[in-house]
Amino acid sequence: MKVKGVAIITRTLRDGKSFDDYREAWYHTHGFGVPTRMLTVVNLHNPREIISIGIMELDDISQLPSALHIDIAERLANPLDEIVEDTIVRKFGIIASEDDFSPAGEIPRKPLTIDGEEVNYSDLEEIMGIAAGMFTAAAEERDRKKKEKG
Repeated sequence: MKVKGVAIITRTLRDGKSFDDYREAWYHTHGFGVPTRMLTVVNLHNPREIISIGIMELDDISQLPSALHIDIAERLANPLDEIVEDTIVRKFGIIASEDDFSPAGEIPRKPLTIDGEEVNYSDLEEIMGIAAGMFTAAAEERDRKKKEKG
């Protein structure tokens, strides 16, 4: 089953660091090998807060560990420790439905759909459990490797 995963990572710039400093350190030098779109958002009420939103399209959830390993390698090779504060808020999920509210006027309700195809929430629940385990394992691996690196 196709899966669209979303990562929302919120970081705060350290005093004296700029958005350009962040972008230089954060920018990935290797792709994930699957369709991935990254959005970088600056909080209007706190310009030191940078929100990264990643949307990854997987043909199957089994592709996720490979992408997570690439992300671990990127963060270890290009650490942000001197750019952002220690507290980082990470949220991960999968897209349950895509809805287009562009048209003017009334919009009729529709079932859950991804790429125009109906989805059952129960199918998504199973995938969420699998993905959660993969993200937990990747976070533990990242933290262990970061500690080993010193």
